Amino acid sequence: FYKPKKSVFGELRPRETEIIKPYLYEQGKRIAYITGTALYNNMGLTTQVPKTVKIASRNKRIYINSGSIKAKPVKSYVDVTEENYSLLEILDVLKDFTKIPDMDKKSGIRFLQNKLNGLSEKETNMLIKYALKYPPRVRAFLGAILNVISGQENSNLKQSLNPLTTYSLNLNEDILTTAPNWNIK
Repeated sequence: FYKPKKSVFGELRPRETEIIKPYLYEQGKRIAYITGTALYNNMGLTTQVPKTVKIASRNKRIYINSGSIKAKPVKSYVDVTEENYSLLEILDVLKDFTKIPDMDKKSGIRFLQNKLNGLSEKETNMLIKYALKYPPRVRAFLGAILNVISGQENSNLKQSLNPLTTYSLNLNEDILTTAPNWNIK
């Protein structure tokens, strides 16, 4: 339930994120997070606003069909907690990088570099650990960006990849200088 706020335009409904919030928790613990275009819009990577929100969870399929709010489930690669969901959001950006609508790739790479630069060493290690559960193109992409930031290759990510596989992200060396080292084209 909510108490509607009054404005000069009449009663205001709660924001969409406030309506979805109870679905993201179970018994006070986070079990899911918002992903997809809604997440990318919230991060400022796209101006598109999705009609249907995607909610990622490991063990629960969350559907919402309440008035104008519609949500469908997406499978998370790892268990979602309050400590790791922001790292999983970064990995989702890496995973869907080529599918994010109307995003400039150069500014997207810059955004990811800033995000990864702002992580502590512990958070970076956790991110790498979670990335090992994601598809190979995500591991290669993360490795290439971390390579730019630190100047050295992450051996865990590098060893998890098949050296003969190439990953098509439509990135050239002007956008991501370390892309060829990670078989990214």
